[in-house]
Amino acid sequence: MNKLVFSFINIALVMIYAIGSGLWVNTGDGFYRSLKRPFWQPPDFVFGIAWPYNFLVLIIAGIYIASNAGNFSRIIYSVLFALSVATALLWAHSFYIQHNLVLAAISLGITALLTLPMVIIAFQTQNWVGLILVPYLLWLATATSLSVGYSVLN
Repeated sequence: MNKLVFSFINIALVMIYAIGSGLWVNTGDGFYRSLKRPFWQPPDFVFGIAWPYNFLVLIIAGIYIASNAGNFSRIIYSVLFALSVATALLWAHSFYIQHNLVLAAISLGITALLTLPMVIIAFQTQNWVGLILVPYLLWLATATSLSVGYSVLN
């Protein structure tokens, strides 16, 4: 596959991620507001800042890797990204729709684990690409700890 196809795939994955999350994540409903929150949960406005950044850097990294990484790295990055989007959306659906907090925590942990080799590929492609993905990985680790906290507290 050529570089343009990989760029398109990565952009499409970010769009699926953003739209899927938008459809399922609902912090204003009674269920979410009734949950006991982990003490380390950041204020709500932090989420509004983090997610646009995350989606933007995923697009930038995906395009850069599609254009500059070797074919094997392109394929691995895209497959890992597709799997991580699937597990992230499983988290959103499990948490907000099914109210299955344990499955949600597990799926988000898997998302974070799948993202780690993506960040490594990004660093191998270009240091700045890896660096812009580090906050996303840290966000996923934090979100995983919050999800585990929710499942333990509720």
